[in-house]
Amino acid sequence: MKPTDFAKALSNYLGMYLPGQRNVSSNTIKSYRDTFKLFLTYCCQQPCHRSADKLRLKDIDKSLVLGFLDWLEQERHNGISTRNQRIACIHGFYRYMHIEDPAGLLQYQQILSIPSKKAPTATVAHLTPEALTLILAQPDLSTSSGRRDVALLSVLYDTAARVQELVDLKVRDVRFDPPAIITLTGKGRKKRQVPLMTNTESLVKQYIGEAFGDLAGASDKPLFSNRMRTKMTRAGISYIVNKYVKKARSTSLAIPEKVTPHVFRHTRAMLLLQSGVALIYIRDLLGHVDIETTEIYAKADTEMKRKALEGAYPDIVQSSLPHWTKDGDLLSWLSTL
Repeated sequence: MKPTDFAKALSNYLGMYLPGQRNVSSNTIKSYRDTFKLFLTYCCQQPCHRSADKLRLKDIDKSLVLGFLDWLEQERHNGISTRNQRIACIHGFYRYMHIEDPAGLLQYQQILSIPSKKAPTATVAHLTPEALTLILAQPDLSTSSGRRDVALLSVLYDTAARVQELVDLKVRDVRFDPPAIITLTGKGRKKRQVPLMTNTESLVKQYIGEAFGDLAGASDKPLFSNRMRTKMTRAGISYIVNKYVKKARSTSLAIPEKVTPHVFRHTRAMLLLQSGVALIYIRDLLGHVDIETTEIYAKADTEMKRKALEGAYPDIVQSSLPHWTKDGDLLSWLSTL
């Protein structure tokens, strides 16, 4: 079967352009891949039955893409953020086609004109210091898995790592020579070095000594592995977090019902902000490209806003009110009603 122009363009985009010229991470490529898998699934369900092996570039117009986005929301019950992520992937492909196929420029511009939906601003979920301390106290340190888990959770919080960054950590990414640091590989394969606080350094050092013993030949092994001694997955780390959150919640209702690994990252950023650390340093710790991304923590921190307002204005409002029965004028007025 002769491949269509769409098949050739998509294969080149995913297989050559993104990894070769853009040097994007494998996770980004998977996101684009999943978007087009869903799009092809949608096309196959249409009355005109645009099957994947017959779909051509000229078959994909603005109305088809809009129908796909509606299908995501109405049939698959995806949220606005997921819908916006899918259209961003499609936009990326058609920006690439701008250069590769100028003859279809008008059709591609019409697809690129589809806007993202305005989504409500999500609150930044984070833990209180007391809640975080309680969760970190749950692993059973008398077992090897418990000692691994407390090291894992401490690194997750202390470095403000994304869960994929934690998954990708290798033994060689940890350096104990003063100052102790961990090297994280973030989005776009960008590396950043994050200092380890003393307590976390001690936990990780003990864990590595127990898990790997002689470090010779262990430098390329995953820092945190499962029972099969293979690299942990994102789902595996979420399972560990959920297990200890559930245990902590059984002793204190101050623990939120849902705590994801990303909440540890938010918690680190919020506590640093509340401690007076400048946003620019928090940005570097989190690996944000733009400080505007980091500013969400400043906007979300109601406690800092309250303290700032208290310090900026004189104390005009009284902390208590006089008893209403002492107000003779009020009583006289009420009696005339």
